Amino acid sequence: MSPPADPQREVQIAIDGLVASRAETGIQVAVLHRGRVVVDAIAGVSNPRTGAPVDPSTLFFAASTGKGVASSVAHLLVERGELSYGQCVADVWPEFSAHGKGAVTLADVLVHTAGVPGLWPQITPEDLCDWDRMCQFIAAQHPWWTPGTQTGYHALVWGFLLGELVRRATGRTIASVMHKEIADPLGIAQELYFGVPDDMLPRIARQGPEGASPPPPEPGSPLDRVIPPGVQPTAAFANRDDVLTADIPSQGTMSARAVVKMYAALLGHVDGVKLVSSERLAKMAAPTFSGVDQVMGFPTTWAFGYSPARLGSFQSRPGSTFGMIGSNGSAAYADIDSGVAVAVMRNRIINDMSAVARIDRIVAEHFG
Repeated sequence: MSPPADPQREVQIAIDGLVASRAETGIQVAVLHRGRVVVDAIAGVSNPRTGAPVDPSTLFFAASTGKGVASSVAHLLVERGELSYGQCVADVWPEFSAHGKGAVTLADVLVHTAGVPGLWPQITPEDLCDWDRMCQFIAAQHPWWTPGTQTGYHALVWGFLLGELVRRATGRTIASVMHKEIADPLGIAQELYFGVPDDMLPRIARQGPEGASPPPPEPGSPLDRVIPPGVQPTAAFANRDDVLTADIPSQGTMSARAVVKMYAALLGHVDGVKLVSSERLAKMAAPTFSGVDQVMGFPTTWAFGYSPARLGSFQSRPGSTFGMIGSNGSAAYADIDSGVAVAVMRNRIINDMSAVARIDRIVAEHFG
């Protein structure tokens, strides 16, 4: 008789093999099924220089996986009546109304239709860490298209746009809302961040290999204007202390077990913590805007602040899956129908989603 299927064992074998083949340096995987831990696996090293091993509490720079956390904050605030999807950004941030942006709403921000994805060519990491400077620049921009009519990935601008709306409307930073309303109730406050406290820096996995960087965008292209050379997601950028400690809500630093618990709580599967109603959850995951991405140049669909796609072979029902992937190959998502929440953190900066796809296939084989 064959032994019972064991997703923990299958994932562990998979990630051990990825590390042994040098496809991965260090990796964490966490999977919850209807709130029950079914996978909590680690492999590899968090710091190639020291050989320090990954452990379950290791923090990973997760790039745009953090957008899923920030979007969840926005929906929670709508659920509690502190924001509305129709809230105009300019109503609480008057400077943002310049050049015809007065009608941009929270809904537009969430699905990247606000029309202001670009940054200035000479931007530096120090500039990106300066909240006020970033917001002043964004407010003064001419939109690339009539807001609300087209979508284009607001790769770095997005977090400041959402975060300043939250700050102006509620008097609280998006980071403080996330910690008080999500991380603290779930017991994950030491493992889920936009900007990490200084004393947490030693716990962060170092991204590598050193000198690694994605292929640069064509100079002058829309993507080059959105992610200029000084702030592209290279290993050097991701390992900077000032970037890691600054609140940049377009990205985040976290452990797999922390962010997966947030997604499980959104599904309603964490006892004692109710983040959103089932009606709100359905709205969050529903495909909301489709079109050709004016930055990336290909057709795309956004759920309400999340990607609606899974990277494995399993295709979920439209409106069931919601989450975000990071440019460094990290990912976190949940699926309403199957009740699974999945997170993968890695510290090999090369943009490679194969680990997430492989893990998603294992998850789908066991839970759908």
